[in-house]
Amino acid sequence: MTPNQPINISTNQLFNYTLHLADNNLILGHRNSEWTGHGPVLEQDIALSNIALDLVGQARNFYQYAAQLKNDGSTEDTFAYLRDANEFKNVLLVEQSNGDWGKTILRQFLFSVYQYYLYQQLEKCSDRTIASITEKALKEITYHIRWSSEWVIRLGDGTIESHARMNNALHELSEFTDELFIPASYEIEIARQGIMVDPVFINARWREKVEAILREATLPFLSEDNNKQSLSGKEGQHTENLIHILSEMQSLQRAYPGCEW
Repeated sequence: MTPNQPINISTNQLFNYTLHLADNNLILGHRNSEWTGHGPVLEQDIALSNIALDLVGQARNFYQYAAQLKNDGSTEDTFAYLRDANEFKNVLLVEQSNGDWGKTILRQFLFSVYQYYLYQQLEKCSDRTIASITEKALKEITYHIRWSSEWVIRLGDGTIESHARMNNALHELSEFTDELFIPASYEIEIARQGIMVDPVFINARWREKVEAILREATLPFLSEDNNKQSLSGKEGQHTENLIHILSEMQSLQRAYPGCEW
């Protein structure tokens, strides 16, 4: 496309999907970064901080591609720091509050398993840039699953207190998992281009892996009849959690537009 050429329908849907992938990583990475210096032990503090860096790095790759697709001078910084909450397309799960250590771990586990099976399919998709980004990210996500699942088992099958906290976290977060597998309008369009993958295919593998770990952690299986959220983060409808995240994350750029280090 030439610099001033408008985005056509297909490219616009691909742009929105790329933002969706980027926003998921940025918001969860920011959430995890809030634990830096506050983890239960130094080793795990560093581990979660490194996962946050992995996620932000993946977000940058997707934002850079989104900027190429839009081709209007936008950059990864403008996407991250100069959009309002209703312009973000992340799923509601990743913006939920950290809560205690158990809730943070479970949120990471539920998302990482979804991300792993999604990226496994995207690395074979027709868009070679998305395929390349997801292929590199899979190595990091494999570690994220191993690390978080070990903690889910450790806490779920630990003390009475840790088990109760994990059970509460599962109850709080499970209502946000249905959205992972409900395609947004732009996902339906790009599915016809051979980019988006069948959410039913991913859902079956996600549930199998999640329930295997929950069984080992002596935690209840996720219900097949979760109450579906009336909001859709993929479509820009978010909880107040995202507003609070952006208020902190974007404060410097909003106060001093165009500032550079």
